[in-house]
Amino acid sequence: MTSRRDRVRRTRLHSRRIEVQGFQRSDGLWDIEGRLTDVKDHDFLNVTGVRPAGKPVHDMRLRITVDDHLKIHAAETGMDGVPFPGVCDEIQKDYGKLVGMTIGPGFRRQVNHVLGGVQGCTHVTELLWSVATTAYQTLAQHFYSQQDPHRKPFQIDGCHAWDAEGPLVETHYPRWRRSRAGAD
Repeated sequence: MTSRRDRVRRTRLHSRRIEVQGFQRSDGLWDIEGRLTDVKDHDFLNVTGVRPAGKPVHDMRLRITVDDHLKIHAAETGMDGVPFPGVCDEIQKDYGKLVGMTIGPGFRRQVNHVLGGVQGCTHVTELLWSVATTAYQTLAQHFYSQQDPHRKPFQIDGCHAWDAEGPLVETHYPRWRRSRAGAD
């Protein structure tokens, strides 16, 4: 893809990396681990001093352990790089409040209620959204194998591709196809 932007000289100033992995455990549970890093390509001055180029401003980890229903059984954070040591990292234990929550409808609202704003870390909570999505991907085969043929498949109306009015549902789940409003 070529655009005018490709012909303009640019200098990268910041890089964010998010990596998330899912693991099946031998005890029947699942671990989902994520890491977020923010790195500046230049020396960065904040109120605590200068952070040298290449040294992470944020280097944060989150691991949750879920069951087959995406109920969270454990949550752990790690903060190897924070802009304000001794302050940012104090919030780590509060992510234990995730235990007992279930990833699904209402999850974001529930998380924001207990970890939103000053009750949590913006970056760890942002990482949580990627971890939660990866939990679905990690357990996808399990969900498919456990699917009750008499209940609407979980993925229908979960995204644009699985719109109940769309071609994928018409082809693969015609029973659950919904006619477009005004059609016919």
